[in-house]
Amino acid sequence: MMRAIATGLAALLLPAAVLAAEPGGERFQLERSGDNFVRLDKQTGAMSICAPKDGELVCRMAADERAAYEDELDRLSARVATLEKAVGEGAGKGQLPTDAEVDRTLGIMERMMRGFMAIVRELQGEGENDKILPQKT
Repeated sequence: MMRAIATGLAALLLPAAVLAAEPGGERFQLERSGDNFVRLDKQTGAMSICAPKDGELVCRMAADERAAYEDELDRLSARVATLEKAVGEGAGKGQLPTDAEVDRTLGIMERMMRGFMAIVRELQGEGENDKILPQKT
């Protein structure tokens, strides 16, 4: 009888203790569900099932979220492996451009500069025509 009362009291006080231990205390929301609790993370939307065990509230991810979590871990692990392989092969590391690439780049820059200088000369010429020349009689 005393043990049942102590367990019941612990179950009632544990949610308050968990919320008090969290900084801010407003990130998680606990709701009673039978003998257990459902914990909602208000920032991420993640839900956990919590049960009192040995005087502590132990929480585990819900089954659906666990599967999604595992899928995301697998996807990220594959991506990291691909990136590490690319870095290991020297992709983009220490490679200088070829002569053809340098010549092409210089050609593009030369055409751009010639066009720019033509515009500048044209604008300078327009300004000279607008000047009033002195009268020669």
